[in-house]
Amino acid sequence: MRTGLLAQKLGMTRIFTADGEHVPVTVLKLDNCQVVAVRRQDSDGYDAVQLGNGAAKVKNVGQAMRGHFAKAKVEPKRKVTEFRVSTDALLEVGQELSPEHFVPGQYVDVAGITIGKGFAGAMKRHHYHGLRASHGVSVSHRSHGSTGNSQDPGRVFKGKKMAGHMGDRRVTTQNLEVVATDLARGLVMIKGAVPGSKGNYVEVRDALKKSLPERAAEETPAEDVGSEQAPAEGAAGETKD
Repeated sequence: MRTGLLAQKLGMTRIFTADGEHVPVTVLKLDNCQVVAVRRQDSDGYDAVQLGNGAAKVKNVGQAMRGHFAKAKVEPKRKVTEFRVSTDALLEVGQELSPEHFVPGQYVDVAGITIGKGFAGAMKRHHYHGLRASHGVSVSHRSHGSTGNSQDPGRVFKGKKMAGHMGDRRVTTQNLEVVATDLARGLVMIKGAVPGSKGNYVEVRDALKKSLPERAAEETPAEDVGSEQAPAEGAAGETKD
């Protein structure tokens, strides 16, 4: 299992195929996506790669994170997240990932925070039918009806579908097709919509329910480098078909 990518959602557009058919795509941007840290089974109890994307101003970065980035010898990142990987898929600290990590035609799973809708009623939030428009219903057509029950248990069960906060939660959309990649501009174009607002960061992984194409990029595993050793300056990972 190899690492995914941390990308920023720019918005949606469409591209045209050779047959003249237009395909709606979401554009994701990689802004110097680098490996910030590596977690190993022997020292951390699990294998993972920590990625950072986007440039952050030093004054907006906490002292602890400044030291974290300085140890890795990378510029401060706006967003950092971890991807669980297999032992043979560990990468080297400082290695940069490109859009060619994914290939056109393969399927990916995209996870992100959905757009927040604020406080919403039961009909909008849970698609309730609502009360009848006649026969005694007065000024409560969009209410969710009674929520209590009899004396036993005499309470409202947790998780009851009621009015409340809508959106702003982590959602994963599976089996989205990668339509095209742009290495020069650092773009990945995915067919359809992905969770989140414009400007939000999303996690893109190989699809769990689809097989990985043979031509998919395979990152070169990092060598067993001790924590006290620093990576070579200017080292960047290269992908191969």
